[in-house]
Amino acid sequence: MEKLRPRFWETVPLKQMTPAEWEALCDGCGKCCLNKIEYEDTGELDYPRVACRLLDCQTCRCTKYEERLKYVPECVQLSPKTLPRIAYWMPSSCAYRLLYHGHALPDWHPLITGDPDSTYTAGFSARGWAVSETEVDEEDWDDYVIEGGL
Repeated sequence: MEKLRPRFWETVPLKQMTPAEWEALCDGCGKCCLNKIEYEDTGELDYPRVACRLLDCQTCRCTKYEERLKYVPECVQLSPKTLPRIAYWMPSSCAYRLLYHGHALPDWHPLITGDPDSTYTAGFSARGWAVSETEVDEEDWDDYVIEGGL
């Protein structure tokens, strides 16, 4: 595994991060894997606690991350190039969104704590409350909307 530069997120622009640094920004919350409901007439978004079928809702990790586009072609590949288009629907606590907008990482982020479970411990993970889309009919997603958003 590639060695990460010390506190790279504070000194290296997103576009200049190595692939390993980029991936390390993910806090493992699983919230970006929750489905979204976008209303065509208003453009507003609702966030149900219904996750992509590839998300393991107990670990908040994609079960087929490297080949996810093969199974879920509509999965958005987050990159420095795509981030400006999609940052608005990323969770408000998302490291990519925060850094894109010039904010610091939260002190519970695994890069700060060194603990891969710190996102969950701090209460910022979908672990334990997200449900798989395989368990909920799409027409019922609005029954699972998270009040106040992400």
